[in-house]
Amino acid sequence: MTVDILDRVAFDEDGFMEDPSAWTEDIGRAIAAALEVDLTDRHWQVIRFARSEFENSGEPPTLRRITQQTEVNMKEMYQLFPDGPAKIAANIAGLKKPSGCI
Repeated sequence: MTVDILDRVAFDEDGFMEDPSAWTEDIGRAIAAALEVDLTDRHWQVIRFARSEFENSGEPPTLRRITQQTEVNMKEMYQLFPDGPAKIAANIAGLKKPSGCI
């Protein structure tokens, strides 16, 4: 199922969805599985916040904004999304790469 869903989604050269409006939670689960991230309720709290911020501003939230506006602190963000928490969270949320991420 995971492969089938992702085969129908367009990604840019950095591996981020080209059309954030096409995102669904099933796509998010498939991206997370491909990135070997086991989603928990805390992951979903961050993912849903990121989606909401994107809908309001047109930009994915920065790591700082996520930690200031949710109950998830910096240390937990790195535990939830190793190897670049804002970037990985945005990727799973179907958003473009946040500005400032390498």
